[in-house]
Amino acid sequence: MTLNAELGAFLAAIPQLAFAGEPAEFRAKMDAGMALRPVTTPLPRVEDRTVPGPAGAPELPVRIYAPESPEAAPGLPVVVFFHGGGFCIGSIGSHDPVARKIAEQVGCIVVSVEYRLAPEHPFPAAYEDACAAYAWVREHAADLGGDPDRVAVAGDSAGASLSAAVCLMARDRGIAQPVFQLLWYPATGVEGTASQLANTNDPLLPPDSIAWFGEHYFSKIPPGAAVPYGAVALADDLSGLAPALVVVAGEDPLHDEGIVYAERLRAAGVPAAVEDHPDMSHGFVSFADFVAPAAAATAGSYAALRKAFGM
Repeated sequence: MTLNAELGAFLAAIPQLAFAGEPAEFRAKMDAGMALRPVTTPLPRVEDRTVPGPAGAPELPVRIYAPESPEAAPGLPVVVFFHGGGFCIGSIGSHDPVARKIAEQVGCIVVSVEYRLAPEHPFPAAYEDACAAYAWVREHAADLGGDPDRVAVAGDSAGASLSAAVCLMARDRGIAQPVFQLLWYPATGVEGTASQLANTNDPLLPPDSIAWFGEHYFSKIPPGAAVPYGAVALADDLSGLAPALVVVAGEDPLHDEGIVYAERLRAAGVPAAVEDHPDMSHGFVSFADFVAPAAAATAGSYAALRKAFGM
C-alpha cells in the first residue's frame, strides 16, 4: 500500500521544518507556523489554566475544551489528552485542532496537557507529568463539569506512549484506571520491526526525525532505564489495564510497535482492538480538518470513545 494520494499532496504542499539544531529552535518555528492556522472547530468553552505537577516540579499548563457549558451539560465524560512530538517538540497549541475535534466528535470535555520536554527535562519528567495530570483530573473532574467515573486517556505518537504509560503507572500506584485508552500510533519500545526497516519514506516521521528525537531524548538516559513506563511493550506485566484501541498507519515506522503492544495487552487479558489504516502516515490525525481520508480514519476512534463512555 502506498500513501493516500490526497494526504500525500497535502503534506507535499506544507513547508517542512528540518529536524536539525536544538529542539527549542524547532519549537519556536513550529509555534510561529501554528499561530497562523485558523480555528476550524469552534467550541463554546476553551479555558487555559494550570494544575499541580509532580512533587517538586512546576505546575502544568492545561487547556480545557468542552462542547457545552457545565450548566447546559453537567457530568460530561472527560478525555485527558497528551500531544505528540517525540518528547522534544509539540505543545497544547500544536495539537489544539486535535483536542477540539475530540471534544466536538465525542461530546466530552478534553483536558490537553502541556508536559515537560527533552532535552531540558529528560525521562522520566514527561511521564511523571502525565501521571500527575491524570490523577488530578480524576480527583477534580466534577469541578470541571465532568464525570469522575468516566475519564479516559488519549494521545498521538509520544502522547500515545504517555497515555499507555499512565495506565501502567496508575495501576502500580493505586490510582483508578481510566475507562479507556486511545493510542494513536504509539511508540512502545519494540526495536527492529519490519515497519521500522521498510517505512523510511513516511513524510511525518522520516529517518532523520527519528535520529534527531533519539539524540535529544533517548540517548540522555541509560540503556534499559525507560522500561517499563517508557517502553510499555517491554513491561513484564500488562494485566489490569484499561481497555485499549491502538490505531496504526501503514506508512508509519511505528506501525508494528502498535500491533505488538495490542497483542501483548490481549495476552495479559486486557481488551485491545487494533485499527489499521494502510494508506495513512504517522501524524495523520493532525490533518483531519483538511484531508477527508484522514478525517474518515479518525471516525472509529471517536466511536470507540463514545462506546467506552456509554454514550
